[in-house]
Amino acid sequence: MTSGLVIFLLNNQKYALYLSAVKEVLPAMEITPLPQATDIILGLINLRGEIIPVFNTRKRFQLPERPLDVNDHLIVATAGKRMVALLVDTTEKLIPSESLSISEVPHIHSRLDFVRGVCKLDDDLILIHDLETFLSPEEDTRLTEALSAVTPHP
Repeated sequence: MTSGLVIFLLNNQKYALYLSAVKEVLPAMEITPLPQATDIILGLINLRGEIIPVFNTRKRFQLPERPLDVNDHLIVATAGKRMVALLVDTTEKLIPSESLSISEVPHIHSRLDFVRGVCKLDDDLILIHDLETFLSPEEDTRLTEALSAVTPHP
């Protein structure tokens, strides 16, 4: 099912993504604003010639906003057919699948629509996020429109 989890921190809280979705972790870099995108999108980065939208994870998880810090990380991952980056405070560790006990999350609140499961690790409960549902259909449409306005068409 999974090759493990990438654990990351936001506001000293632990979250996770399935390792199978993660392509790489990068140090923070300059993010170019993307006009007309939803506020869940911080902007764009240029990664080796590929334009990648950066998700505002703090806003999605309803955490206090703060300026970009040089110690922040970008987790580059696939979300459906799109490559994206998530701005996080830091990545903590990789946990192999054989060390995991993951439980499904029942639908209890629309705020948790993008949570795929929960993992108990030591004394922590870690929410595992599903990038396939991270953006609502409306947010995804607005992102596609904003990207088409700034990227050249073949």
